[in-house]
Amino acid sequence: MSRAGRIAAETRAAWYAFVRRRTAVFFTFFFPVILILIFGALVGTDPTGGGLFAEPAGYYVAGYLAVVVLFTPLSRVGSEVARHRSGNRFEKLATTPLSRAEWLFAQTLVNVVVIGLASLLILGLVLLVTDAAFTFSLLVVPYVALGVALFCGLGAILGRIADSQDGAIAASNGIAIPLLFLSETFVPPALLPEWFVPLLDLSPLTYFARGLRAATYEPVANTGGTGLVGSDPYLNLVVLAAGAVVFFAAGAYALPRTD
Repeated sequence: MSRAGRIAAETRAAWYAFVRRRTAVFFTFFFPVILILIFGALVGTDPTGGGLFAEPAGYYVAGYLAVVVLFTPLSRVGSEVARHRSGNRFEKLATTPLSRAEWLFAQTLVNVVVIGLASLLILGLVLLVTDAAFTFSLLVVPYVALGVALFCGLGAILGRIADSQDGAIAASNGIAIPLLFLSETFVPPALLPEWFVPLLDLSPLTYFARGLRAATYEPVANTGGTGLVGSDPYLNLVVLAAGAVVFFAAGAYALPRTD
């Protein structure tokens, strides 16, 4: 069987494994719905006031997308790797032509589809229940795909390090929650201590949120921005792509050959 055939077969198997878990399917799409309804419709934004949601509604669209791009791959791939380890499945995988990189690529493809659908749901809800000024850009597609690939790689590393499936999920949440609020998603740099602002460039999620916001929210697109590459959506995409390659390669290398 060719490499494309092996990846396609593993992708189908991973997809069917996902859709058979009804609870996972439900919460994958229910979580962003709750997120939009709480922060977009109930809490709202106050551009003339202060506080956490002091920016216009359109500013936070990139943050909403960052939530699913961050949390879903980390928890799904991390727990999947830990589950395979506990069931000695990697030892069986080593007897097949499917390589570790091909296995992780198949898992990434499934996550790209799942999170792509969740992102469409988020954008639809944002337009429906908020007054967000949002400009659709084709750059949304590569941003989501590369962001998913990056965090799938990180999830694979966490699944390799964790001693159980529950440990992998706990580790993913322990990393995702700080990243979510310290990566220019919901908290603007102006609300952070001045000494901490340069550290935002250390988070790969910063380049996702900053670049995607510049591509889809005109007030940000018209500013130079801050940080290593400013707010240019293409430069941020290049950095995100480089990070995706590094983390995917590290995640594939971290996958065990035997258990």
